[in-house]
Amino acid sequence: MKELSLHIMDIVENSIRGEASLIKLSINEDIDKNLLRIRIVDNGKGIPKDVLENVKNPFVTSRTTRPVGLGISLFEAAAKQCEGSLDILSKVGIGTAVKVKFKYDHIDRAPLGDMPKTITSVVLGLNDANLIYEHTFGDKKFILDTREIRNMIGEKVPLDNIQVVSWIKNHVEEELNELCS
Repeated sequence: MKELSLHIMDIVENSIRGEASLIKLSINEDIDKNLLRIRIVDNGKGIPKDVLENVKNPFVTSRTTRPVGLGISLFEAAAKQCEGSLDILSKVGIGTAVKVKFKYDHIDRAPLGDMPKTITSVVLGLNDANLIYEHTFGDKKFILDTREIRNMIGEKVPLDNIQVVSWIKNHVEEELNELCS
Protein backbone atom coordinates (compact mmCIF):
# COMPACT_ATOMS: atom_id res chain seq x y z
CA MET A 1 0.00 0.00 0.00
CA LYS A 2 1.24 3.45 -0.88
CA GLU A 3 0.19 5.11 2.37
CA LEU A 4 0.27 3.89 5.96
CA SER A 5 -3.24 5.27 6.47
CA LEU A 6 -4.56 2.47 4.23
CA HIS A 7 -2.95 -0.14 6.49
CA ILE A 8 -4.46 1.63 9.49
CA MET A 9 -7.91 1.57 7.92
CA ASP A 10 -7.55 -2.16 7.20
CA ILE A 11 -6.69 -2.96 10.82
CA VAL A 12 -9.50 -0.76 12.17
CA GLU A 13 -11.94 -2.55 9.84
CA ASN A 14 -10.71 -5.83 11.36
CA SER A 15 -11.57 -4.40 14.79
CA ILE A 16 -15.07 -3.51 13.62
CA ARG A 17 -15.55 -7.00 12.14
CA GLY A 18 -14.28 -8.36 15.47
CA GLU A 19 -17.27 -6.70 17.15
CA ALA A 20 -15.29 -4.08 19.05
CA SER A 21 -17.36 -1.40 20.72
CA LEU A 22 -14.30 0.81 21.32
CA ILE A 23 -11.26 1.20 19.08
CA LYS A 24 -8.26 3.29 20.11
CA LEU A 25 -5.95 4.51 17.35
CA SER A 26 -2.74 6.18 18.48
CA ILE A 27 -0.17 7.69 16.15
CA ASN A 28 3.02 9.03 17.68
CA GLU A 29 5.45 10.96 15.48
CA ASP A 30 8.54 11.18 17.68
CA ILE A 31 11.12 13.14 15.70
CA ASP A 32 13.62 13.22 18.59
CA LYS A 33 13.71 9.41 18.79
CA ASN A 34 13.31 9.07 15.00
CA LEU A 35 10.28 6.81 15.47
CA LEU A 36 6.78 6.59 14.08
CA ARG A 37 4.56 4.44 16.28
CA ILE A 38 1.08 3.30 15.35
CA ARG A 39 -1.07 1.45 17.85
CA ILE A 40 -4.58 0.10 17.32
CA VAL A 41 -6.29 -1.42 20.36
CA ASP A 42 -9.83 -2.76 20.52
CA ASN A 43 -12.15 -4.51 22.94
CA GLY A 44 -13.52 -6.92 20.35
CA LYS A 45 -13.81 -10.71 20.37
CA GLY A 46 -10.06 -11.20 20.32
CA ILE A 47 -8.14 -13.70 18.24
CA PRO A 48 -7.94 -17.36 19.30
CA LYS A 49 -4.40 -18.51 20.12
CA ASP A 50 -4.20 -20.96 17.19
CA VAL A 51 -5.23 -18.23 14.74
CA LEU A 52 -2.95 -15.64 16.38
CA GLU A 53 0.07 -17.91 15.78
CA ASN A 54 -0.56 -17.71 12.02
CA VAL A 55 -2.09 -14.24 11.70
CA LYS A 56 0.98 -12.80 9.93
CA ASN A 57 0.84 -15.54 7.29
CA PRO A 58 -0.81 -14.07 4.15
CA PHE A 59 -2.37 -17.43 3.31
CA VAL A 60 -4.33 -17.61 6.55
CA THR A 61 -7.54 -15.61 6.94
CA SER A 62 -10.85 -15.89 8.75
CA ARG A 63 -12.64 -14.23 5.85
CA THR A 64 -14.83 -16.27 3.57
CA THR A 65 -14.69 -13.77 0.70
CA ARG A 66 -11.17 -14.78 -0.37
CA PRO A 67 -8.56 -17.34 0.68
CA VAL A 68 -5.79 -14.87 1.57
CA GLY A 69 -5.43 -12.19 4.22
CA LEU A 70 -2.71 -9.77 3.22
CA GLY A 71 -3.43 -6.87 5.58
CA ILE A 72 -1.29 -7.81 8.58
CA SER A 73 1.52 -9.33 6.52
CA LEU A 74 1.77 -6.26 4.25
CA PHE A 75 1.76 -3.90 7.24
CA GLU A 76 4.51 -5.95 8.88
CA ALA A 77 6.56 -5.96 5.65
CA ALA A 78 6.21 -2.17 5.40
CA ALA A 79 7.49 -1.81 8.97
CA LYS A 80 10.38 -4.26 8.58
CA GLN A 81 11.66 -2.57 5.44
CA CYS A 82 11.99 0.59 7.55
CA GLU A 83 13.89 -0.97 10.46
CA GLY A 84 10.62 -1.40 12.34
CA SER A 85 8.34 -4.11 13.63
CA LEU A 86 4.75 -5.22 14.05
CA ASP A 87 3.48 -6.97 17.17
CA ILE A 88 0.04 -8.35 17.89
CA LEU A 89 -1.34 -9.20 21.31
CA SER A 90 -4.81 -10.66 21.71
CA LYS A 91 -7.01 -12.43 24.23
CA VAL A 92 -10.33 -14.00 23.38
CA GLY A 93 -13.13 -12.04 25.02
CA ILE A 94 -10.86 -9.09 25.83
CA GLY A 95 -9.60 -7.67 22.53
CA THR A 96 -6.59 -7.13 20.32
CA ALA A 97 -3.66 -4.71 20.18
CA VAL A 98 -1.59 -4.13 17.05
CA LYS A 99 1.62 -2.15 17.59
CA VAL A 100 3.69 -1.02 14.62
CA LYS A 101 6.97 0.85 14.71
CA PHE A 102 8.92 2.54 11.87
CA LYS A 103 12.19 4.42 11.68
CA TYR A 104 10.72 7.87 11.07
CA ASP A 105 13.17 9.18 8.48
CA HIS A 106 13.77 5.88 6.68
CA ILE A 107 13.91 6.45 2.94
CA ASP A 108 11.54 3.52 2.29
CA ARG A 109 8.86 4.56 4.79
CA ALA A 110 5.59 5.26 3.07
CA PRO A 111 3.95 8.57 3.95
CA LEU A 112 1.32 8.51 6.67
CA GLY A 113 -1.25 9.57 4.10
CA ASP A 114 -4.53 11.43 4.29
CA MET A 115 -5.54 10.92 7.91
CA PRO A 116 -8.61 13.23 7.75
CA LYS A 117 -10.00 11.13 4.90
CA THR A 118 -9.03 7.90 6.68
CA ILE A 119 -10.72 8.93 9.93
CA THR A 120 -13.80 9.98 7.96
CA SER A 121 -13.93 6.57 6.26
CA VAL A 122 -13.51 4.82 9.60
CA VAL A 123 -16.30 6.87 11.19
CA LEU A 124 -18.63 5.97 8.32
CA GLY A 125 -18.07 2.28 9.09
CA LEU A 126 -18.26 2.40 12.90
CA ASN A 127 -21.97 1.65 13.22
CA ASP A 128 -22.45 1.55 17.02
CA ALA A 129 -18.73 1.30 17.82
CA ASN A 130 -16.64 4.27 18.95
CA LEU A 131 -13.19 5.51 18.01
CA ILE A 132 -10.62 7.37 20.05
CA TYR A 133 -8.02 8.82 17.69
CA GLU A 134 -4.95 10.24 19.38
CA HIS A 135 -2.20 11.83 17.28
CA THR A 136 1.01 13.05 18.88
CA PHE A 137 3.66 15.08 17.08
CA GLY A 138 6.61 15.88 19.30
CA ASP A 139 5.13 17.34 22.48
CA LYS A 140 1.78 18.32 20.91
CA LYS A 141 -1.29 16.08 21.00
CA PHE A 142 -4.72 15.96 19.36
CA ILE A 143 -7.54 13.65 20.46
CA LEU A 144 -10.83 12.93 18.71
CA ASP A 145 -13.31 10.80 20.64
CA THR A 146 -16.53 9.82 18.86
CA ARG A 147 -18.22 9.26 22.22
CA GLU A 148 -17.90 12.99 22.89
CA ILE A 149 -19.22 13.80 19.42
CA ARG A 150 -22.21 11.48 19.95
CA ASN A 151 -22.94 13.27 23.25
CA MET A 152 -22.78 16.68 21.52
CA ILE A 153 -25.06 15.77 18.60
CA GLY A 154 -27.54 13.71 20.60
CA GLU A 155 -29.23 10.41 19.84
CA LYS A 156 -31.39 11.70 16.99
CA VAL A 157 -28.45 12.54 14.72
CA PRO A 158 -26.36 9.56 13.59
CA LEU A 159 -22.57 9.77 13.58
CA ASP A 160 -22.57 9.01 9.85
CA ASN A 161 -24.78 12.04 9.07
CA ILE A 162 -23.14 13.90 6.16
CA GLN A 163 -22.87 17.16 8.11
CA VAL A 164 -21.31 15.41 11.10
CA VAL A 165 -18.86 13.51 8.90
CA SER A 166 -17.94 16.72 7.07
CA TRP A 167 -17.34 18.47 10.40
CA ILE A 168 -15.16 15.56 11.61
CA LYS A 169 -13.06 15.64 8.43
CA ASN A 170 -12.56 19.42 8.65
CA HIS A 171 -11.85 19.27 12.39
CA VAL A 172 -9.22 16.53 12.00
CA GLU A 173 -7.66 18.42 9.07
CA GLU A 174 -7.42 21.67 11.06
CA GLU A 175 -6.09 19.98 14.19
CA LEU A 176 -3.44 18.00 12.28
CA ASN A 177 -2.32 21.13 10.42
CA GLU A 178 -1.96 22.87 13.78
CA LEU A 179 -0.26 19.85 15.33
CA CYS A 180 2.38 19.50 12.62
CA SER A 181 3.14 23.22 12.18
